[in-house]
Amino acid sequence: MIMKGQKISDRYQIIKSIGEGGMANVYLAYDTILDRNVAVKVLRGDLATDEKFVRRFQREALSASSLSNPNIVEVYDVGEDNGEYYIVMEYVEGKHLKNLLKKRGKLTVPEVIDIVLQITNGLSVAHDSYIIHRDIKPQNILILDNGLVKITDFGIAVAMNATQLTQTNSVMGSVHYLPPEQASGKGATLQSDIYSIGILMYELLTGKLPFKGDNAVEIALKHLKEPMPSIRDEMPEIPQSVENIILKATAKNPKNRYADAREMHEDLKTCLDESRKNELKITFKYPEHDYDDTKLLKTVKVNEKKEKKKDEEIPKSKDGEEMKKKAKKNDSVSQNKLIIILASIFVGLIVIITTIVVLIPYLTSARQEEVPDVSGYTVNEAINALQNAGFIVADEQREEASETVPEGNVTKTSPAAGSIRKEGTEIILYISLGDITVEIEDYTGQNYNEVKGRLEALNLQVIIERQDLEEDEDPSDYEEGIVIDQSVEPGERLSEGDRITLYIPNLTNHYPDFVVDEYTVAEVEEFAEDYGINLTINYEETTEYEPGTIIRQSRAAGTTVVEGARLTITVAAEPGEGTDEPSTDGELE
Repeated sequence: MIMKGQKISDRYQIIKSIGEGGMANVYLAYDTILDRNVAVKVLRGDLATDEKFVRRFQREALSASSLSNPNIVEVYDVGEDNGEYYIVMEYVEGKHLKNLLKKRGKLTVPEVIDIVLQITNGLSVAHDSYIIHRDIKPQNILILDNGLVKITDFGIAVAMNATQLTQTNSVMGSVHYLPPEQASGKGATLQSDIYSIGILMYELLTGKLPFKGDNAVEIALKHLKEPMPSIRDEMPEIPQSVENIILKATAKNPKNRYADAREMHEDLKTCLDESRKNELKITFKYPEHDYDDTKLLKTVKVNEKKEKKKDEEIPKSKDGEEMKKKAKKNDSVSQNKLIIILASIFVGLIVIITTIVVLIPYLTSARQEEVPDVSGYTVNEAINALQNAGFIVADEQREEASETVPEGNVTKTSPAAGSIRKEGTEIILYISLGDITVEIEDYTGQNYNEVKGRLEALNLQVIIERQDLEEDEDPSDYEEGIVIDQSVEPGERLSEGDRITLYIPNLTNHYPDFVVDEYTVAEVEEFAEDYGINLTINYEETTEYEPGTIIRQSRAAGTTVVEGARLTITVAAEPGEGTDEPSTDGELE
């Protein structure tokens, strides 16, 4: 059990638990070496005792750590400490897409296209390296307050694929997005991720899943056999170009899908263009199923013929006694052969067991050695020192900034110096990029989102905090989202991974006067979306106002905005064009 304040590998100090799942517990931790907050996932239950799974988990997580993209949660480290297997990742302050769906019900078309564009952008980098996620679902997609989308759980998702069909709790969450080829027991390909993205896209637009069932097997069978429901049958306003992307992504036959995430990304970029407004519904080049009833019928008939032929091979003779004698003699010969075969197998097993028990431990035993400290060495010096100590140096090398180690020299190793490992253990070298520092400017008066984006591009950690105003300060003197203070003074220098906090005013927001200030309907919709307000639009036939003019609002101007509240506006419409039913085009569920 991981406790608050506990240190993992004498480096990651646990701050608090931030999530629990069937595969791992997630903790917010402080990296005492690089002075930053990280997310630590610790394997739990029978997974941590499954050596095959652990090896695959470590291998795939290390592979995922090579991915670098703004839309992928970065993997920093993978290790083991006192039997606890963990993965250290970038700590992201955001919500899962599943949480957003629960709050909103469904998303608008532009929102979904933006989110899926970011997902395919991140997966493009993975697919370029032929790394398959295998578990794309809303729970593995994070969205930040500024709209940035990040894919998480690369290492765990890939490793989990080997055991997920036997893990009831895990598969029920993933089977809704399971490609037909995986449901039928075949291996995953790049196009398996594409299928899951298509299902996710359908869910984000409609607020529900295309295939449901009482158990995982029933749902998997629907992915295999049932056609993808048409999203336009339910939501005719969805452009055909968007439905075509979903249908192509979720094709049963992988040959009909996008080749990889990059191809899907390129198609998404133009799907809302005017030139694709009248696009025809997609048709597939290849059949959607690799089998048909005729093939199955032929197989059954062939088997029936074989069985019939076997029956006919039994000779029929009037001399029943003679046949019995021959049969008895044959049985005796068969029994003797069977005894000889069984005896041979028994002797073979004894030899194999003796080899395993006696020879294997002797041959595979390796001495335990201390990993030498090669920090500050040149790469060649470090390789020689490690090889002389009996270790293998990995081809893969990682880079990090260092104020003390010259550029190009070794800063540390993984496993760390001083740890005891078997001879032949693979050691990863960390190479210094030198003292990479950033001079901090005065960011007060600037929009925090713009500043945050610039600083994160320089690999700094940016924290946004709301700061209460003093009693004598007038809120009207401040603007929402404008930086009023910062934790690092202008002129100071920060290294890669360092943290800076930007403070923005904690303002109480009020309803504007939509009528007097002549707001448009689109501007009110944007206001409602920004502040989480449930908006209802009523249209009233009148000749006193220009069509589209807002003539009434249910919340008085100047009253405090509360998230989740309901706001109704009345909009002028030409006689004969009004409606008795309220419009909810701008309503946020």
